[in-house]
Amino acid sequence: MASRLDDTERSAAMAEIGDWAPAADRDAIEKTFTFKDFNEAFGFMTRCALVAEKLGHHPEWFNVYKTVKVTLTTHDAGGLSQLDVKMAKAMDAIATG
Repeated sequence: MASRLDDTERSAAMAEIGDWAPAADRDAIEKTFTFKDFNEAFGFMTRCALVAEKLGHHPEWFNVYKTVKVTLTTHDAGGLSQLDVKMAKAMDAIATG
């Protein structure tokens, strides 16, 4: 089971995943991805789903047309964990192709 990041680990993680933002209402990170069209957004979600299955760690996300809003947190750990950092990096890599 993943463990929740302490303050030092959290600071280092946030530096690694630059444009992800802490969630205002809970211990999580958030990012909005905007694509050319629905097909590109859905393709992104499909590729991310494959990574999520391998990690055993699934994002909370919301999709409307070309926009995908993502929230990452580790429910079992009660907040942000290294799994969220790995997923954020993977999502960024997928989005930039």
